[in-house]
Amino acid sequence: QVQLVESGGGLVQAGGSLRLSCAASGGTFSTYDMAWFRQAPGKERSFVAGITWLGSNTDYADSVKGRFTISRDNAKNTVSLQMLSLKFEDTAVYYCAARRFGTTVVSTATLYTHWGQGTQVTVSS
Repeated sequence: QVQLVESGGGLVQAGGSLRLSCAASGGTFSTYDMAWFRQAPGKERSFVAGITWLGSNTDYADSVKGRFTISRDNAKNTVSLQMLSLKFEDTAVYYCAARRFGTTVVSTATLYTHWGQGTQVTVSS
């Protein structure tokens, strides 16, 4: 069983940047596809970005393409989300998620089996 712990959230002004990190333990990290989801108040959890187990494939929600970058370091058991040009509408709790490796990134939350506790990102306008 893999455990996930997110960090790096905080308060930032619109146009600013943040880097989220997710540290994994208790499992073979390199065999998991990883993703970031977010949930704003009153909204459903939505896919932000994903990366396959070897890092060969990535995918992004249209709303973050060109601004966010997902990456992973299998030697350090971490996955990161670099967020640039943040907007007010990026405000949400961001969750790290894992699923056993596949052939492509999936954006459906129910297909991910392990979740972190979330980290709050607040963008002030």
